[in-house]
Amino acid sequence: MNTDKSMQNILITGSRGQLGQELQGLSYTHQWKGYRFLYTDSDNLDITIEKQVKNFFQSNRVDCIINCAAYTNVDKAESEPERAMLVNARAVEWLVEACAVNNTPIIHVSTDYVFDGANPVPYREEDPAGPLSVYGKTKHEGEKAVLNYRNGTVVRSSWLYSPGRKNFFNTIYTLAAGKDQLNVVYDQVGTPTYARELARVLLIMADSSLSGKKTDISGLFHYSNEGVCSWYDFALEIVRLTGRVCRINPIETSQYPLPATRPHFSVLNKTKIRSRLSIDIPHWKDSLISCIDQLDIESE
Repeated sequence: MNTDKSMQNILITGSRGQLGQELQGLSYTHQWKGYRFLYTDSDNLDITIEKQVKNFFQSNRVDCIINCAAYTNVDKAESEPERAMLVNARAVEWLVEACAVNNTPIIHVSTDYVFDGANPVPYREEDPAGPLSVYGKTKHEGEKAVLNYRNGTVVRSSWLYSPGRKNFFNTIYTLAAGKDQLNVVYDQVGTPTYARELARVLLIMADSSLSGKKTDISGLFHYSNEGVCSWYDFALEIVRLTGRVCRINPIETSQYPLPATRPHFSVLNKTKIRSRLSIDIPHWKDSLISCIDQLDIESE
């Protein structure tokens, strides 16, 4: 049992995922030295086992939780709906129940895939959800569990990427090194989000909930980088900035069928979070440059 009252504990679940890894990297910096971070993943806290969740909260003082644990294989979820629902919804309910014992804040990460893509303008938090895939439906169920809790926060994001992890950025970066051309869909539009930028915002929110600031961070928020592009545009910029010699061909979604249906338009409106936290949000092209710079540093 942790009995040190001088520091507050922030639990980060899913700490081995790309967002969890970025949170770990930032948490080591001087800005966050006032907190103790508890990094967990399925090996030391399997959130899909209710008893493990209860035991962990009984054995450790948790002052705030940032839940990054999720079933994120969008296409595989179509054939594993029960597993996706367990991780993305039922496990979230158990985390909320554990938090409710001591009114512990929980910040939960969700996705733009809760929308159907029919909007002609960026989605606001109050717009109705209409998920098209098992992944989107299970993430929406997890949102409900958090939003029914008075100290719960949901942050929806989109097209998350970071260096060295399994994501679209690294797929294009790797494939473009050995291929003359790649086909990428141009009729799905959204905003790439550098995981480090999202991690920074999640830590700001955790700090706001624990430091006595009067900023209300409960409820639903949207966060991504600024700007709009298609997957094709994103791929073009990756190739251009990394100096790869590879032709990117635009294709329609119908030419690259996948098990899960994606929203054709999932741009998120960030007015609420920008105003509430008084933050500047980088454009996706600027953040992509930062990600590539970090990739160069890690490869040295």
